[in-house]
Amino acid sequence: MPGEGRRIRHSGLGAGPAGAVSVLALLALWVLVSLGADNARIMPPPWDVAALIWRAAASGELWYHAGMTLFRVAASFAIAMAAGCALGLFMGRSARADHWLNPSLVVALNIPALVVIVLCYIWIGLNEIAAITAVAVNKIPLVTVMIRDGTRALRPDLDEMARAYGMSRGARLRHVTLPQLAPHIASAARAGIALIWKIVLVVEFLGRSNGVGFKLHMYFQMFNVAQVLAWSLAFVAVMLLIDYAILRPWERRASRWRRDED
Repeated sequence: MPGEGRRIRHSGLGAGPAGAVSVLALLALWVLVSLGADNARIMPPPWDVAALIWRAAASGELWYHAGMTLFRVAASFAIAMAAGCALGLFMGRSARADHWLNPSLVVALNIPALVVIVLCYIWIGLNEIAAITAVAVNKIPLVTVMIRDGTRALRPDLDEMARAYGMSRGARLRHVTLPQLAPHIASAARAGIALIWKIVLVVEFLGRSNGVGFKLHMYFQMFNVAQVLAWSLAFVAVMLLIDYAILRPWERRASRWRRDED
Protein backbone atom coordinates (compact mmCIF):
# COMPACT_ATOMS: atom_id res chain seq x y z
CA MET A 1 0.00 0.00 0.00
CA PRO A 2 1.31 3.53 -0.74
CA GLY A 3 0.73 4.71 2.83
CA GLU A 4 2.59 1.70 4.17
CA GLY A 5 5.56 2.42 1.91
CA ARG A 6 5.65 6.00 3.14
CA ARG A 7 5.62 4.81 6.75
CA ILE A 8 8.50 2.42 6.08
CA ARG A 9 10.58 5.12 4.43
CA HIS A 10 9.81 7.55 7.23
CA SER A 11 10.93 5.05 9.88
CA GLY A 12 14.11 4.43 7.92
CA LEU A 13 14.90 8.15 7.85
CA GLY A 14 14.40 8.38 11.60
CA ALA A 15 16.66 5.45 12.35
CA GLY A 16 19.86 7.50 12.02
CA PRO A 17 19.03 10.24 14.57
CA ALA A 18 17.46 7.70 16.93
CA GLY A 19 20.61 5.58 16.79
CA ALA A 20 22.79 8.63 17.48
CA VAL A 21 20.66 9.57 20.48
CA SER A 22 20.90 6.05 21.92
CA VAL A 23 24.70 6.06 21.52
CA LEU A 24 24.96 9.46 23.20
CA ALA A 25 22.78 8.19 26.04
CA LEU A 26 25.11 5.21 26.54
CA LEU A 27 28.12 7.52 26.55
CA ALA A 28 26.46 9.78 29.11
CA LEU A 29 25.71 6.77 31.31
CA TRP A 30 29.33 5.64 30.94
CA VAL A 31 30.57 9.09 32.01
CA LEU A 32 28.29 9.10 35.05
CA VAL A 33 29.36 5.61 36.12
CA SER A 34 33.06 6.39 35.64
CA LEU A 35 32.78 9.64 37.62
CA GLY A 36 30.96 7.85 40.43
CA ALA A 37 33.42 4.95 40.58
CA ASP A 38 35.91 4.92 43.42
CA ASN A 39 38.72 3.57 41.24
CA ALA A 40 39.31 4.90 37.71
CA ARG A 41 41.20 1.69 36.88
CA ILE A 42 37.99 -0.30 37.31
CA MET A 43 35.80 2.00 35.19
CA PRO A 44 37.90 4.42 33.11
CA PRO A 45 36.12 7.39 31.50
CA PRO A 46 35.42 7.35 27.74
CA TRP A 47 38.06 9.96 26.92
CA ASP A 48 40.80 7.81 28.45
CA VAL A 49 39.66 4.81 26.38
CA ALA A 50 39.45 6.99 23.24
CA ALA A 51 43.03 8.17 23.84
CA LEU A 52 44.24 4.57 24.01
CA ILE A 53 42.44 3.72 20.76
CA TRP A 54 44.03 6.73 19.05
CA ARG A 55 47.46 5.77 20.34
CA ALA A 56 47.13 2.20 19.11
CA ALA A 57 45.90 3.39 15.72
CA ALA A 58 48.69 5.95 15.37
CA SER A 59 51.36 3.36 16.17
CA GLY A 60 49.92 0.88 13.68
CA GLU A 61 49.41 -1.78 16.34
CA LEU A 62 45.63 -1.57 16.05
CA TRP A 63 45.67 -2.09 12.29
CA TYR A 64 47.99 -5.09 12.49
CA HIS A 65 46.04 -6.99 15.13
CA ALA A 66 42.63 -5.97 13.75
CA GLY A 67 43.83 -7.05 10.30
CA MET A 68 44.79 -10.50 11.57
CA THR A 69 41.40 -10.86 13.25
CA LEU A 70 39.60 -9.71 10.09
CA PHE A 71 41.57 -12.26 8.06
CA ARG A 72 40.37 -15.07 10.34
CA VAL A 73 36.82 -13.71 10.25
CA ALA A 74 36.82 -13.53 6.43
CA ALA A 75 38.34 -17.00 5.94
CA SER A 76 36.03 -18.78 8.37
CA PHE A 77 33.04 -16.80 7.08
CA ALA A 78 33.70 -17.85 3.47
CA ILE A 79 34.12 -21.53 4.41
CA ALA A 80 31.04 -21.56 6.65
CA MET A 81 28.83 -19.82 4.09
CA ALA A 82 29.91 -22.08 1.24
CA ALA A 83 29.51 -25.31 3.22
CA GLY A 84 26.33 -24.21 4.99
CA CYS A 85 24.61 -23.03 1.80
CA ALA A 86 25.45 -26.27 -0.03
CA LEU A 87 24.32 -28.46 2.86
CA GLY A 88 21.18 -26.40 3.51
CA LEU A 89 20.18 -26.52 -0.15
CA PHE A 90 20.73 -30.28 -0.22
CA MET A 91 18.67 -30.88 2.92
CA GLY A 92 15.93 -28.52 1.79
CA ARG A 93 15.60 -30.26 -1.57
CA SER A 94 15.82 -33.83 -0.31
CA ALA A 95 13.44 -35.03 2.39
CA ARG A 96 15.48 -38.20 2.82
CA ALA A 97 18.71 -36.26 3.34
CA ASP A 98 16.98 -34.01 5.85
CA HIS A 99 15.63 -37.06 7.71
CA TRP A 100 19.10 -38.59 8.06
CA LEU A 101 21.12 -35.44 8.66
CA ASN A 102 18.78 -33.44 10.90
CA PRO A 103 19.73 -35.25 14.18
CA SER A 104 23.42 -34.54 13.55
CA LEU A 105 22.56 -30.94 12.72
CA VAL A 106 20.69 -30.52 16.00
CA VAL A 107 23.67 -31.95 17.89
CA ALA A 108 26.05 -29.59 16.09
CA LEU A 109 23.85 -26.61 16.91
CA ASN A 110 23.95 -27.41 20.62
CA ILE A 111 27.67 -28.18 21.04
CA PRO A 112 29.26 -25.23 22.90
CA ALA A 113 31.65 -23.19 20.79
CA LEU A 114 34.33 -23.48 23.48
CA VAL A 115 34.29 -27.28 23.20
CA VAL A 116 34.80 -27.12 19.42
CA ILE A 117 37.67 -24.65 19.81
CA VAL A 118 39.47 -26.73 22.42
CA LEU A 119 39.07 -29.95 20.42
CA CYS A 120 40.34 -28.33 17.22
CA TYR A 121 43.42 -27.02 19.05
CA ILE A 122 44.05 -30.48 20.53
CA TRP A 123 43.47 -32.43 17.32
CA ILE A 124 45.00 -30.03 14.78
CA GLY A 125 47.40 -27.96 16.84
CA LEU A 126 47.82 -24.31 17.83
CA ASN A 127 47.87 -22.96 14.28
CA GLU A 128 45.80 -20.96 11.81
CA ILE A 129 44.13 -24.02 10.31
CA ALA A 130 42.77 -25.05 13.71
CA ALA A 131 41.62 -21.52 14.50
CA ILE A 132 39.75 -21.04 11.21
CA THR A 133 38.33 -24.57 11.29
CA ALA A 134 36.98 -24.11 14.81
CA VAL A 135 35.18 -20.91 13.86
CA ALA A 136 33.78 -22.33 10.60
CA VAL A 137 32.53 -25.50 12.29
CA ASN A 138 30.66 -23.40 14.84
CA LYS A 139 29.01 -21.33 12.09
CA ILE A 140 28.07 -24.02 9.51
CA PRO A 141 25.04 -25.44 11.40
CA LEU A 142 23.40 -22.01 11.72
CA VAL A 143 23.80 -21.28 8.00
CA THR A 144 22.55 -24.76 7.14
CA VAL A 145 19.33 -24.31 9.12
CA MET A 146 18.57 -20.89 7.63
CA ILE A 147 19.22 -22.00 4.05
CA ARG A 148 17.31 -25.26 4.53
CA ASP A 149 14.26 -23.36 5.76
CA GLY A 150 14.59 -20.93 2.87
CA THR A 151 14.83 -23.78 0.37
CA ARG A 152 11.63 -25.29 1.73
CA ALA A 153 9.87 -21.97 1.05
CA LEU A 154 10.86 -21.86 -2.64
CA ARG A 155 8.00 -21.48 -5.09
CA PRO A 156 7.48 -24.81 -6.90
CA ASP A 157 5.63 -23.15 -9.79
CA LEU A 158 8.76 -21.25 -10.82
CA ASP A 159 10.79 -24.45 -10.81
CA GLU A 160 8.14 -26.25 -12.84
CA MET A 161 8.08 -23.41 -15.37
CA ALA A 162 11.86 -23.57 -15.70
CA ARG A 163 11.67 -27.31 -16.31
CA ALA A 164 8.95 -26.79 -18.91
CA TYR A 165 11.21 -24.40 -20.80
CA GLY A 166 13.99 -27.00 -20.73
CA MET A 167 16.41 -25.10 -18.51
CA SER A 168 19.39 -27.12 -17.33
CA ARG A 169 20.01 -27.86 -13.65
CA GLY A 170 22.73 -25.22 -13.48
CA ALA A 171 20.57 -22.61 -15.17
CA ARG A 172 17.68 -23.32 -12.80
CA LEU A 173 20.01 -22.95 -9.84
CA ARG A 174 21.37 -19.64 -11.13
CA HIS A 175 18.18 -18.00 -12.43
CA VAL A 176 15.41 -19.54 -10.30
CA THR A 177 16.74 -20.96 -7.02
CA LEU A 178 19.46 -18.51 -6.00
CA PRO A 179 17.41 -15.32 -6.59
CA GLN A 180 14.72 -16.70 -4.28
CA LEU A 181 17.33 -17.77 -1.72
CA ALA A 182 19.18 -14.44 -1.84
CA PRO A 183 17.28 -12.88 1.12
CA HIS A 184 17.90 -16.01 3.21
CA ILE A 185 21.59 -16.04 2.26
CA ALA A 186 21.88 -12.36 3.16
CA SER A 187 20.18 -12.94 6.52
CA ALA A 188 22.46 -15.91 7.21
CA ALA A 189 25.47 -13.76 6.35
CA ARG A 190 24.44 -10.97 8.72
CA ALA A 191 23.61 -13.36 11.55
CA GLY A 192 26.78 -15.32 10.89
CA ILE A 193 29.20 -12.42 10.83
CA ALA A 194 27.90 -11.26 14.21
CA LEU A 195 28.55 -14.73 15.62
CA ILE A 196 31.84 -15.40 13.84
CA TRP A 197 33.80 -12.39 15.02
CA LYS A 198 32.92 -13.11 18.64
CA ILE A 199 34.10 -16.73 18.27
CA VAL A 200 37.27 -15.54 16.53
CA LEU A 201 38.09 -13.41 19.58
CA VAL A 202 37.69 -16.48 21.81
CA VAL A 203 39.91 -18.52 19.46
CA GLU A 204 42.59 -15.83 19.61
CA PHE A 205 42.16 -15.46 23.37
CA LEU A 206 42.90 -19.15 23.87
CA GLY A 207 45.60 -19.97 21.36
CA ARG A 208 46.94 -17.27 19.03
CA SER A 209 49.86 -14.87 19.33
CA ASN A 210 48.23 -11.97 17.48
CA GLY A 211 44.81 -10.49 16.85
CA VAL A 212 42.35 -8.52 18.96
CA GLY A 213 41.54 -11.58 21.10
CA PHE A 214 45.23 -12.01 21.89
CA LYS A 215 45.46 -8.38 23.02
CA LEU A 216 42.38 -8.84 25.21
CA HIS A 217 43.99 -11.89 26.79
CA MET A 218 47.21 -9.97 27.45
CA TYR A 219 45.47 -7.00 29.09
CA PHE A 220 43.11 -9.28 31.00
CA GLN A 221 46.15 -10.83 32.66
CA MET A 222 47.28 -7.32 33.60
CA PHE A 223 43.77 -6.37 34.86
CA ASN A 224 43.96 -3.34 32.55
CA VAL A 225 40.28 -2.49 32.04
CA ALA A 226 40.99 0.60 29.93
CA GLN A 227 42.95 -1.38 27.36
CA VAL A 228 40.36 -4.18 27.31
CA LEU A 229 37.64 -1.61 26.59
CA ALA A 230 39.78 0.17 24.00
CA TRP A 231 40.52 -2.94 21.94
CA SER A 232 36.97 -4.25 22.29
CA LEU A 233 35.31 -1.01 21.21
CA ALA A 234 37.74 -0.47 18.36
CA PHE A 235 36.95 -3.83 16.83
CA VAL A 236 33.21 -3.45 17.50
CA ALA A 237 33.39 -0.21 15.48
CA VAL A 238 35.10 -2.06 12.61
CA MET A 239 32.44 -4.80 12.56
CA LEU A 240 29.61 -2.25 12.74
CA LEU A 241 31.13 -0.44 9.77
CA ILE A 242 31.19 -3.71 7.80
CA ASP A 243 27.59 -4.43 8.78
CA TYR A 244 26.24 -1.00 7.81
CA ALA A 245 28.41 -0.46 4.72
CA ILE A 246 28.33 -3.95 3.17
CA LEU A 247 25.92 -6.46 4.72
CA ARG A 248 22.82 -4.29 5.24
CA PRO A 249 22.87 -2.78 1.71
CA TRP A 250 23.38 -6.28 0.30
CA GLU A 251 20.42 -7.60 2.31
CA ARG A 252 18.21 -4.74 1.07
CA ARG A 253 19.18 -5.40 -2.55
CA ALA A 254 18.63 -9.14 -2.12
CA SER A 255 15.11 -8.57 -0.75
CA ARG A 256 14.14 -5.85 -3.24
CA TRP A 257 12.43 -8.22 -5.66
CA ARG A 258 10.12 -9.44 -2.90
CA ARG A 259 9.08 -5.87 -2.05
CA ASP A 260 8.55 -5.07 -5.72
CA GLU A 261 6.45 -8.22 -6.07
CA ASP A 262 4.26 -7.18 -3.13
